[in-house]
Amino acid sequence: MDAAEAQSVSVLFGGPSPEHDVSILTGLQASRTLSSSSLYKEVHAIYWNKGGDFFEVSPTLEAEEFLGGLPKGAVKLSLFLGSKGGFVVKGGRLKGDKLLSSDVVVNCCHGRPGEDGSLQAALDLAGVAYTGPTVAGAALGMDKLTFGALMAQAGLPVLPRALLTRNASSKEFPFEGPYILKPRYGGSSIGIDVVKDLPTAIARLETNSHLQEGAVVEPYKPELYDIQIGVRNWPTPSVSAIEKPLRGGGSSEILGYADKYAGGEGMVSAARELPANLPSEVAQRVRDYAMTVAQVAGVRGVARVDFLYGEEGLYLNEINTIPGSMAKYLWIDPPIEFATLLHDMITEAMIRPAVRYSTAGADGSALAKAGSIAAKLA
Repeated sequence: MDAAEAQSVSVLFGGPSPEHDVSILTGLQASRTLSSSSLYKEVHAIYWNKGGDFFEVSPTLEAEEFLGGLPKGAVKLSLFLGSKGGFVVKGGRLKGDKLLSSDVVVNCCHGRPGEDGSLQAALDLAGVAYTGPTVAGAALGMDKLTFGALMAQAGLPVLPRALLTRNASSKEFPFEGPYILKPRYGGSSIGIDVVKDLPTAIARLETNSHLQEGAVVEPYKPELYDIQIGVRNWPTPSVSAIEKPLRGGGSSEILGYADKYAGGEGMVSAARELPANLPSEVAQRVRDYAMTVAQVAGVRGVARVDFLYGEEGLYLNEINTIPGSMAKYLWIDPPIEFATLLHDMITEAMIRPAVRYSTAGADGSALAKAGSIAAKLA
């Protein structure tokens, strides 16, 4: 399918995730920008509520209109799988179901299940083109243990990272505290804590709801600070300016959720030093490492790669495969408009689908030679 055929787009946001509210902010920014563009005949906004249901809403809504739950005028949608799948408006007894006209879904969902591969798999099975990571890329980005191990294998500098279990032993643990404790599966800011020792970390497994499906720990290095960079592979591999997010006074140990999002506009309003004041050699290493991450992780759309840096060294921290505000604020050198970033993501989704299923080899020969099923069960 040619990119020029993308006449209608849908922006999907929200979801049953701790990052539901921030996703709404990203989705409204994207839908408002696309609605103002002359490139597309139709722009739909799809709100995924906390209960897991989909609704079509106006693409020009304000954030406050979601405070009471569903905004006025929301129309219930269903996601149908199969060769003629997609988002469908249920017609009731007197009207037939109507497929929502959309060539591409712009995925603005942060956190699970919109950013961990679950939503991506459903869209693949429905035959819906979408922006952002594939199933595999999303799952990798959401799994801090696997991502760290893969990047270390690729030769990138990472801090030690270990799986935390309830029966972990201080004598056998690979490094000493204090630790940064993180959900194994989750966003870059939710459920993260600094603990002094292993017994405290294990106790958190019982009290921190974000750790119920797994937790990882790594050494806490208070002298290291966060630096972040945007990266994309389309239309050509490229990186953004480098930023140094600034930590708030109430969360000085780590860069927390409030530091990133308390400004009310998603990551756009967060305090930062942009571009970050770094030695040129360090800045170049950040750019090189980010491009390696993009290649190894198979980045689609726009991702953000996070590092830790200080006198001790430079370390890769993690990847955010669908960053807040799509990291639009990072693309200042050279400047790239948000509408252009979105259009490039949509074009990539059309030209480079996330998956192409194939039945090559399923020619019936195995069935013809199978014999009776009863004989195989004997």
